[in-house]
Amino acid sequence: MNYLKAELHCHNNFSNFHVGEDEAPYDCDITISEQLERSHALGLDALFVTNHNTLNGYRQILEYKNDHAKYKKIQILPAEEITTDTGAHVIAYGISREIRAGLTLEEIIDEIHKQDAVSCAPHPFSLLDALREKAKMCDLVEIFNSNNVDVISNARATKFSLDNNKIGISGSDSHVLSTLGRCVNLVESENTLDDVLYAMKHNRITIQNTGYAHEKETLEHIKYKINNSKDYLAEYIREHYPNSQWMFSLLLKMYSLNQNSYLWSLIYKLSVYLMKRISKKINLLDYDASPLKNRNIVDMLRMAI
Repeated sequence: MNYLKAELHCHNNFSNFHVGEDEAPYDCDITISEQLERSHALGLDALFVTNHNTLNGYRQILEYKNDHAKYKKIQILPAEEITTDTGAHVIAYGISREIRAGLTLEEIIDEIHKQDAVSCAPHPFSLLDALREKAKMCDLVEIFNSNNVDVISNARATKFSLDNNKIGISGSDSHVLSTLGRCVNLVESENTLDDVLYAMKHNRITIQNTGYAHEKETLEHIKYKINNSKDYLAEYIREHYPNSQWMFSLLLKMYSLNQNSYLWSLIYKLSVYLMKRISKKINLLDYDASPLKNRNIVDMLRMAI
């Protein structure tokens, strides 16, 4: 039996404008040619492209791959990261029909199973977009996500998978090129969609390597979103933070003047520190996570302090 090196959670620029109403429209700037070239350089055998709320990108990357013999050994497989009615995320592996966002978790799981596909709870205990305890409804649980730099979220997900006898996988959740393949899983399977899905359902999958996104990579992703979503951000600030609009507007102006200032590195480090405090309270001390759903910065600061 073969062991396939598989990337199970990554995005490309076809994810843009599909993330959802409460998110900046630009999500990722990785092109399909870049995605395939890096996958080839890393020696990946299989790649699930998990764009947000769309199957766009799957057909296009498959066509590009088939036109370039260099990439013939890389199996491109269909997937979608779907937003539920509560804002949490679910990954559907192996679907042939797109599943629309905004359905309940139960409806999404039912549709995944109707397509003989596999469901996964990505970043199940992150501070945002997380299924949390409802992750037990999924076939797989992502116990390591590269973007969970608070670390505690991944530790909680690992414990959850063990306590509930769930199959655990790792996900790069790549939105910048350098993080593609940061997490790799070994699938005991032939390199076909049906065999890979069968292996995933029957726990013939192990985590080969994991790694966190670096500060530079996270800031690269944030810069891309800000540079391309300024109108959205201005409107979001006006709507949600009218009393603090001057402060956010000033920060955006300062950012526009000097995107490489060390100030942004300091803000990143402070944000990670505060995020760890919040994650500890929610994931270790069982604080209520519902106030975070509104993404209100004031509420988040209160919880962090």
